[in-house]
Amino acid sequence: MARTTPLMLQIATGDARPIVRQIIDGIRLKIAAGELKHGDQLPSVRGLAQQLTINPNTVAKAYAELTTEGWLASRQGMGLYVAAPRQRLSDAERERRLDDAIGRFVNDVIPLDFPPEDVQARVSHELRRWSPRRTA
Repeated sequence: MARTTPLMLQIATGDARPIVRQIIDGIRLKIAAGELKHGDQLPSVRGLAQQLTINPNTVAKAYAELTTEGWLASRQGMGLYVAAPRQRLSDAERERRLDDAIGRFVNDVIPLDFPPEDVQARVSHELRRWSPRRTA
């Protein structure tokens, strides 16, 4: 029987994203980075809500969205588990989301007035930090 994998998520009250979005993004990142692997069991809704000191409905919404998107799989009476790796979005949707993310990033960075080379170097560094952790 699989043991529940603790989720070391942090909720930032000053973050512009709603708490449910922070949970979704945090779990997605942990799966994509290989920190959570296929078959790992997640904490119960109530357990994660207590850990984060938030409303259980918020955790339930996050888990429901992650399940709908294929990141998590529910096993009747046993809980939620990390789903088998697969491409969750179409190539066109992946491209659209990448373009959106880059657009938001550029809009946030341009006013900071850093030379483009510095920005590119930092982005490359961050991407390399995550690459060794990826398993798929």
